[in-house]
Amino acid sequence: MDLNWQDLHHSELSTSQLYQLLALRNAVFIVEQQCPYLDIDGADLTGDNRHLLGIIDDRLVAYARILVPKEADQPVKFGRVIISGEARGLNLGSRLMEQALNSCERHWPQRPIFLSAQAHLQRFYGRLGFVAVSGEYLEDDIPHVDMLRAG
Repeated sequence: MDLNWQDLHHSELSTSQLYQLLALRNAVFIVEQQCPYLDIDGADLTGDNRHLLGIIDDRLVAYARILVPKEADQPVKFGRVIISGEARGLNLGSRLMEQALNSCERHWPQRPIFLSAQAHLQRFYGRLGFVAVSGEYLEDDIPHVDMLRAG
């Protein structure tokens, strides 16, 4: 298995890469999780936002979006963290988060990082230094918890 990671500013995404990441997000978050919501939210192609792509044999199998707020005192946000169905069980979640954390350290050192985690993944993110900063709540009928990692 030859896994290639790409850490791209939104302006560096090709049309094909953008199509693949939107298709993967749609397949998992909307179809598989049976959660109709507006995935295309206007944040994919703005500011200094970045996209992490994990590719095996020209197929996107891992993805995360990094959103950078305009205010310097606000945390960077991870979102749309996803592993394709065909690649689950390959420990790509840990590798994807390692890539995301490395990207933040490279581009925004010492900045805190925020994510809205599906509640069942709280321990996973906890092992990476994230701490719950909210109680459990429903987002699109799925239990979530807000988590923060100090910069």
